Amino acid sequence: MPAVATVEDVSKLYGRFAALRHVSTTLERGRCYLLLGENGAGKSTLLRVLAGLLRPTLGRVRVLERSPAEARARIGYMSHAAMLYDELTARENLEYTAQLYPGQACLNPDEALGMVGLDPALTRPVGQYSQGMRQRTSLARVLLSEPELLLLDEPFSNMDRASAERMLALLAKLRGAGRTIVLTTHQRELAEPMADVVLMMQAGALTTETA
Repeated sequence: MPAVATVEDVSKLYGRFAALRHVSTTLERGRCYLLLGENGAGKSTLLRVLAGLLRPTLGRVRVLERSPAEARARIGYMSHAAMLYDELTARENLEYTAQLYPGQACLNPDEALGMVGLDPALTRPVGQYSQGMRQRTSLARVLLSEPELLLLDEPFSNMDRASAERMLALLAKLRGAGRTIVLTTHQRELAEPMADVVLMMQAGALTTETA
């Protein structure tokens, strides 16, 4: 399968502290990668480097044959923070997000919300949503631009089991449509059945890779 992203001997240093240590891996199209490790292992840092939000100190990263910054419009990144405006409705949040992609075809906000199981007609501001609903709204925001590479940092955080399983079913459908997914979670038992590859991180290094 063709590579969607390559990470070549990447390190990220903060003074003497190495958040990433000589990380190398290849991400193939249409596969799901489960990134596991303890808190502080470097998982979030690696996702942020892939997303183009952090520049590596050493090494090289390519996404869709470009630098991550150049490919950013084709990357969907969901962080720990919801990155939503609490005073706006879910639809209003997505309408605002769509304006950040001028000239790029995006999903209709109602369609994106429907994909994650939310009613687009809800008039409550997202600040009044449950944490699980906020997570789903955040995922809808990420899906709006129809990214080819999805980077999801703890997407099931504070979700009930039914909501998490609904999200997993959607992610499996997206993978089947050729999207590449990298996700971190502390709920390994939820995501592992869908994963094509499990990546383990420890102290900033990839320690094992299993298919």
